[in-house]
Amino acid sequence: MRKKKGFDNEKYLELQSRRIRERIAQFDGKLYLEFGGKLFDDYHASRVLPGFEPDSKLRMLLQLSDHAEIVIAISAHDIEKNKIRGDLGITYDTDVLRLIDAFREKGLFVGSVVITQYSGQDSAQHFKSRLEKLGIPVYIHYIIDGYPSNIPLIVSQQGFGKNDYIQTSRPLVVVTAPGPGSGKMATCLSQLYHEHKRGVRAGYAKFETFPIWNIPLKHPVNLAYEAATADLNDVNMIDPFHLEAYNVTTVNYNRDVEIFPVLNAIFEQIFGTSPYKSPTDMGVNMAGKCIVDDEVCREASCQEIIRRYYHALADLASGADKEEETYKLELIMRQAHITSRDRSVIAPALERAQETGAPAAAIELPDGSIITGKTSELLGACSAMLLNALKELAGIPHELHVISPESLTPICLLKTRYLGSKNPRLHMDEVLIALSATAASDDTARKVLEQLPRLAQCQAHSSVILSETDMKTFNRLGIQFTTEPKYENEQSFI
Repeated sequence: MRKKKGFDNEKYLELQSRRIRERIAQFDGKLYLEFGGKLFDDYHASRVLPGFEPDSKLRMLLQLSDHAEIVIAISAHDIEKNKIRGDLGITYDTDVLRLIDAFREKGLFVGSVVITQYSGQDSAQHFKSRLEKLGIPVYIHYIIDGYPSNIPLIVSQQGFGKNDYIQTSRPLVVVTAPGPGSGKMATCLSQLYHEHKRGVRAGYAKFETFPIWNIPLKHPVNLAYEAATADLNDVNMIDPFHLEAYNVTTVNYNRDVEIFPVLNAIFEQIFGTSPYKSPTDMGVNMAGKCIVDDEVCREASCQEIIRRYYHALADLASGADKEEETYKLELIMRQAHITSRDRSVIAPALERAQETGAPAAAIELPDGSIITGKTSELLGACSAMLLNALKELAGIPHELHVISPESLTPICLLKTRYLGSKNPRLHMDEVLIALSATAASDDTARKVLEQLPRLAQCQAHSSVILSETDMKTFNRLGIQFTTEPKYENEQSFI
């Protein structure tokens, strides 16, 4: 049984690329597109909009590749303090290099890098030199006193005028960044000022998938966006400017609504008139028009909200400062009218743990059946659950050993006797390696191993907080997991 789709990805690619072409044509054939969120590996969107491919935005840009170039913005402040991307564990400056390689590998043209909010930081200068040695053009944008409210200064030679003019050669300039706060919007606005000085009426638009402007404010998809940004205190709201201008209700979020009067004034200062009447006008997102099964997207989004809540609880249990985030996620769950009981894998995992008196785990397979796993001498609960799920999908009896205990025992001894581990039980990745080795000479093991792709997008829950190793394996397999906010024992980092 295949997972239901709620989102038409091919329609999205066609509509989205067409919409951006239309927006380019509204101006003098030059559009600066502020690109929010992740250009590729957008797993949040793929979770809440089943059918949305994680690389959809990248594929959409590839349809425009002959007309598009990419400018990557990075803040000098972030370079100075070695800011880390939480999802990748690398610094923002390292991520700029990663992004350049990734875009080029896909066939996209990276025109340059702009270092924003510069005020003489040595680390930023060193990074600039490093990029230039690699043949990458680098531009500098400075801190402007009173930005964004001191509009007369901002739109002047002492404001945007001090910034380097970024040389671009294509009609569509996509401004992206390693993360929030990198200065993408200011980069776009500075370029509008410089283009205007050169007699070019360039345009600005914003591309962010969430919140989706043409679905209800409290739709679970939009609430899931609030859950994803709970640490930033973003709040979805009705766009009051759009409502006043068109008498049409649309959804935006607080930061765009709050900054719009300032943006409007900057547009007026540069061009004489503003091309937009509302924050919604600035956007080009077409995702809402590609939802083909609303119920599927609602259910997926509710699961995402619950997952975010449990992840915050687990972080809280590990000592992270997540109290406010947890409270906000509890509020979002109430707004979505959901509780932990709406996550079908939680109760079976907890019941199995209570029965055995040890950690347990549960996973929901594509057909809706729930498979559990318990802790044993050789296997951790998630490893047992993984094997049981694969055997179920392969039609193999659960009591049949697809990996002989005799072959697992030496691995456990290796871990404890020679590698210094206090936990002899095998993690999920170790079990998969053992299964792969067995599959080389055993058809049953090979058949079980071949079921791995079918676990993508399945839901799972563990009765205890997982090791970093098992969490990484869940992510690599595409399994969407949660855990109870407690450790198996006080030695919580084994």
